[in-house]
Parts: sequence; structure tokens; C-alpha cells
Amino acid sequence: MTEKRMSRWYFGGLASCGAACCTHPLDLIKVHLQTQQEVKKRMMGMAIHVVKNDGVLALYSGLSASLCRQMSYSLTRFAIYETVRDMMGSTSQGPMPFYQKVLLGVFGGFTGGFVGTPADMVNVRMQNDMKLPPELRRNYKHAIDGLFRVFREEGIKKLFSGASMASSRGAMVTVGQLACYDQAKQLVLGTGVMGDNIFTHFLSSFIAGGCATFLCQPLDVLKTRLMNSKGEYTGVIHCLRETARLGPLAFYKGLVPAGIRLIPHTVLTFVFLEQLKKYFGIRIIS
Repeated sequence: MTEKRMSRWYFGGLASCGAACCTHPLDLIKVHLQTQQEVKKRMMGMAIHVVKNDGVLALYSGLSASLCRQMSYSLTRFAIYETVRDMMGSTSQGPMPFYQKVLLGVFGGFTGGFVGTPADMVNVRMQNDMKLPPELRRNYKHAIDGLFRVFREEGIKKLFSGASMASSRGAMVTVGQLACYDQAKQLVLGTGVMGDNIFTHFLSSFIAGGCATFLCQPLDVLKTRLMNSKGEYTGVIHCLRETARLGPLAFYKGLVPAGIRLIPHTVLTFVFLEQLKKYFGIRIIS
């Protein structure tokens, strides 16, 4: 008889919140870099600028919105992906083929991206607020206040501004993170060199983080520009055209900060998730 632990549907949301608390300053700097019209500051320069102007705690500006986003976006995509994968795994012999993981990742990520759009938009606005002059700042007290104010002042349609971009990015990130993590872990364990331990989880999630960063960066740049706009873009295609005018590298603006944020975030998420599964997961004895 062997004992196996399975993830509970909400573990992905909890693990993502834990990771977000650690990587939030990097996310904030990434948003600042992406919303620059011209490249004036690099990553370290931007971090120093934020701390000098607004203090160390400014690096955690918009944390409540970031956690709200993880509990909507990440909770949804992990719940869909892990639940369906475990259901299919229990009925068939052996692991799912990679193409099925990719398709499941696209569906889970697209749904999660749409559900998390309102919190994501408030997150971007709260992080970018300190860059604006005092008279133009939105000054949301926290994520819930931001959601209510957008709904009251700009209508429900504005809450889902950039939903197509956020959903597409969600699909790409989920393929990069969840599908690639599962596949990388399967390949690493298949070598027989490493067991199912924290080192395997670290290596697999590092590979997944790199894949996710590369896949979603162009969509991330467009999503940030759309969500932060004050009406200068008529839609996704217009934003795409305007960004393309700056050259192909404009779509990979902030790639290093995005990688520096997304790779540790991916590693921490999966390390936390595997620990939650190990100690609090559903016990299955076969």
C-alpha cells in the first residue's frame, strides 16, 4: 500500500499569495518600467527613485490589490488545472500527455485571467499612482475601495478594461508555469537522479518560470499599457500598433525585471504548493 497526497482546490491561491508577499516590490518596479514613455531608468535606478521619493514602504504599495488578484486569478487557474488534471489522472494510466496539459493550461489561465481582471487593473493603478503628480493621483485606500470606486465612477465596463489581454496573458503564464512545471518535474523524476523533494521542485519551477516569462512578456506590456491608459488607446489593436512603432524590443521592455519577478514568484509558488500538498493535502491510499 502506498500513500499519495493530492492538492486541494484552493492551495494554488494560498501558495500564490505567499509568493506575492515576497515578490511584490519587484512587481511594482516592473509596472513602473513598463509605463515609462521613454526609457529613462533601469531596474536599480527605478527602485532607488521609488525609495528616495516615497520611502521603503512604497515598494509595497498596492499589496492588498496584489493579494486580491491572486485570490481571484491564481485561485481560479490552479483550481481548474489541478482539479481536471487529478480527475483525468485517476481515470487513465500514467501522466497526461504534454499537449493536454497545454490545452488545460490555456483554458484555466484564460478563465482565471478574466475573473482576475478587475483586481489586476486596481493593482496596476495602485502601483502606478505614486508616479503621478498629487492632483492626478487616484488615492485608493485598498483593493476593495479601488474596485468600488471604479465601479461607481467609471462603470462595470471599465472594471474589465484590458480583459482580453489579461485573459490571453493568463493563458500564456499558466501554460508556462503549470504545464511546463508538470512536464519538467516529470522529466527530472524520470532521470532517476533526483527524488520527489524540494530540490526537484526548485529546479522544475525555475524552468517553468523562464518559459512563462518569455511567453507572456509581449502580452504583459500591452496589458499594463491598456490598464493604465486614460483613454489614449481606442483598443487592443491600437495599443499594439502604437507599441510596435517603438520597435520589436518594446514588446520585451522590462523583460529582465519581469523574469526577476516571475521566476522567483514561480519558484516560491510551487515550493509553497508542494509543502501545502505534503502536509495538508488529501490522503489517497492505493
